[in-house]
Amino acid sequence: MSGWTTLVDAEALAAALGRNNDLAIVDCRTSLLDPAVAEAAYQQAHLPGALYAHMQDDLSGRHVPGSGRHPWPEAAGFASTLGAWGITPRHQVVAYDAGDGVFAARLWFLLRAFGHASVAVLDGGITRWTALDLPLDAAVRAPVPAPPYPGEFDASRLLDATQVQAHLAHGGMLVDVRAANRFRGEAEPIDPVAGHVPGAVNRPCADNLSDGRFKPRETLASEFRALLGAHAPADVAAMCGSGVTACHQLLAMEHAGLPGAKLFTGSWSGWIEDPARPVATGEA
Repeated sequence: MSGWTTLVDAEALAAALGRNNDLAIVDCRTSLLDPAVAEAAYQQAHLPGALYAHMQDDLSGRHVPGSGRHPWPEAAGFASTLGAWGITPRHQVVAYDAGDGVFAARLWFLLRAFGHASVAVLDGGITRWTALDLPLDAAVRAPVPAPPYPGEFDASRLLDATQVQAHLAHGGMLVDVRAANRFRGEAEPIDPVAGHVPGAVNRPCADNLSDGRFKPRETLASEFRALLGAHAPADVAAMCGSGVTACHQLLAMEHAGLPGAKLFTGSWSGWIEDPARPVATGEA
């Protein structure tokens, strides 16, 4: 199996299902309103052999001031989670969710930031998988545990609020991937304060998609180059409401051949934990 590092098509994954010795599939479906709904859906039907990743318990860490609604996990905790799933450095990991990849991308970036290159998101998720009448399973398998994964997070790609302020002050770009009305402060269905970080620009993560799948890499590359202008990818940080859907932007950029952007881990929910931080509304 050649290594998949950004996206994988359903057809290619289906052809690799027999390779259980080095393939790990992880179901990342979730519901921000009721996570139990997504876990119940997994137990009813999932890709053969898939494990389940709980957004709060497995893909987030403990809250500290400024860490937002989905805190970035500590390295030791994430290493133990991977070990409990039986994931080792030799595994090809494929993450999927209901369809658009916004939750699967969180696991993708967690692993990439942890030094694991062979991880990809299933393009179109379980929606496209079932549309192609590919096999599903209701059996929940127990993974064979492995030692904690030997990795560390690349701190250079993870920014907190103070680092974001310095990033902007030094001419870096901050891209907020929330819907435009949330960015402008016209609506805020989740967090207690509406608006955006002063100096941020808006590109909703839905702009990465067409008909539920990622746009062609050439299209994404053209759109991102127009957005970035003179900025190199390493001069860009992505944010969202809590550091989850921003990973979708990092995945899309890497798929477009523009790797190296950073994540504002606490994102908007972490920014507003300190009421002294400025809030902007309206267009960028």
